[in-house]
Amino acid sequence: MSAYEAVIGLEIHIQLLTKSKAFSSDSTEYGALPNTQVSPISLGHPGTLPMHNAQAIEKAMKMGLALECDITRVNRYSRKNYYYADLPKGYQITQFDTPLCVGGRVPIKTKDGIKKSIRLTRIHMEEDTGKSMHDQDLYDTLVDYNRAGTPLIEVVSEPDIKNGDEAYAFVSEIRRLVRYLEICDGNMEEGSLRCDANISVMPKGSTTFGTKVEVKNMNSISNVKRAIDFEINRQIALIEDGGKVQGETRGFNGLNGSTFSMRKKEAINDYRYFPEPDLPPTLITDADVARVRENMPELPESLYKRFTEEYGLNDYDASVLIDDKESAFYFEELVRLGAPYKTASNWVTVTIRGFLNERALHLQDFPLSAEQIAEIIELIQGGSINHSIASQKLFPAMIASPELSAKEVVEKLNLATSSDTGFIEELVKQVLSEFPDKVAEFKAGKTGLSGMFVGEVMKRSKGKADPKTTNQWVNKLLNE
Repeated sequence: MSAYEAVIGLEIHIQLLTKSKAFSSDSTEYGALPNTQVSPISLGHPGTLPMHNAQAIEKAMKMGLALECDITRVNRYSRKNYYYADLPKGYQITQFDTPLCVGGRVPIKTKDGIKKSIRLTRIHMEEDTGKSMHDQDLYDTLVDYNRAGTPLIEVVSEPDIKNGDEAYAFVSEIRRLVRYLEICDGNMEEGSLRCDANISVMPKGSTTFGTKVEVKNMNSISNVKRAIDFEINRQIALIEDGGKVQGETRGFNGLNGSTFSMRKKEAINDYRYFPEPDLPPTLITDADVARVRENMPELPESLYKRFTEEYGLNDYDASVLIDDKESAFYFEELVRLGAPYKTASNWVTVTIRGFLNERALHLQDFPLSAEQIAEIIELIQGGSINHSIASQKLFPAMIASPELSAKEVVEKLNLATSSDTGFIEELVKQVLSEFPDKVAEFKAGKTGLSGMFVGEVMKRSKGKADPKTTNQWVNKLLNE
């Protein structure tokens, strides 16, 4: 066990899903040709004036309310001054003294089942930079300014995170929330959600933090964990070898899982913050907050509590269902249509999810409505078809012909369960006559063999024999 402990704070930059930029009417559409979605305003030409994007402010407020932040009523903006090729204005419009959202918390659960609440410092609004492209030219770095000015929020945590697993859970929860709220697609590969980690180590029991190192360039949640775990081990090894951790910004190499030095870490004074002179303060009223709150969906934490307490689902089923909003709402629709809670959960988490995962699809692409799945469940509950036939034959057939109802497919393919007692009795007799040794073992006390006989009958009937009736005949004839 290490004699050191890590102190980690995360900064998560979230691109807001708005049609126009934070302070101009330029389009934010992803994938456009480089430098086609710019204007004198987003490029910072002299004499141009920025304008507030009301939609961006509302989406930022949604995130703050979801994380139990206090909403700042008078919001002012500042200029963060620094030079980099992808920052055409030479400064970034951001919030400094008056972040839109203050405080708050993020509930997390690690893969080991550990639950804790990570405190937030703030959520503030700002604009994005352009994008430097290092792989488009053999000799030069190219810059695409389409992204410059896209509205961002930055979620800043307190240094409550202790390891890569907790960081993984934190970023996962943030990504899930932005997707529930529909304020961001959460795609780290495309850069719409980006994470920076501030990491230091200190002797266990110490109250003095070590030297902080910032790590960037982590383009997936798994890479956030990898980068943090590597950096913790690097800093501990450096200290134990008699070295000293330098305050710096480091990048992450996903190919070998290591971090590398990029530049000396800037201090806050280096940015020469001063009030943005071209933007008036944004005033937010109690009515504004109430209106935004009313338009928010039920959030994962609330859904989990309801699914476990009201519906009696176990931790695993409830956790899988709330993993994305579409699954949770699809399940709720099945329940509304009369499906038993556990049965509805199994269909969403096992059958439907299995189908989607095999094909790398999302639930939005699933061809069957909740009404169609509810009809399948109703047929099973009514004894018209058994679960095996429903999942192995009916479900694939409906996927292939989604315009047909479950009843129509059952009739077309002759899938209905048979409760013909004469037919089932003859099959059971046939099976018992072919396995005299197993019958003898059953009568000698090996009663678990009854399941084998039932399975054999179901196989020979191609799943059409009613399981309940089959089980009754097996037990009756074995005990004669």
